[in-house]
Amino acid sequence: MKFIVETSARHIHVTKETLETLFGAGHELTNKKDLSQPGQYACEEKVELVGPKASLKVSILGPTRPADQVELSFTDARTLGLKAVPIRESGDVAGTPGLKLVGPCGEVEIAEGVMIAKRHIHMTPADAEAMGLKDKDVVSVKVETNGRSTVFGDTVVRVSPKFALAMHIDTDEANAAAAFGEVYGEIVK
Repeated sequence: MKFIVETSARHIHVTKETLETLFGAGHELTNKKDLSQPGQYACEEKVELVGPKASLKVSILGPTRPADQVELSFTDARTLGLKAVPIRESGDVAGTPGLKLVGPCGEVEIAEGVMIAKRHIHMTPADAEAMGLKDKDVVSVKVETNGRSTVFGDTVVRVSPKFALAMHIDTDEANAAAAFGEVYGEIVK
């Protein structure tokens, strides 16, 4: 079974409290574009990430979350001057580095939450059953591209009835595999 492979560029998830500090009391996120995962969207709002060496503007993804989380590529982390940024699954922020977030109305210093997102495949329980997989399985995925076909190992399977079938890789991984435009992958044994 083939599935879409999408590039997840650097972005941030914020709490309601952080959103209001950065953009003002009562501020609500503005949906710019729905994403492939149901209920998730890219926002009009952007935040400046301030690291030891540089800063980068990133989009907020909505809706708000219970914890602030910044998802970068290794290239982004180096640009910001951040060292020892771990590869983590979304939501696993304990022990990760922090940085300063700057918005139009204020700034927030997060103590943790910066990570390189572990590549993963979102799937429904029906998708997982059809592929003989379960939540948290780790698989390899072959991606066929023009001149840079690649097998991505260490890919986590994430199963939920709230998901739509899609694999997510970061911009460094997409560049390495020339995974531009509409690209599909399939699990290899």
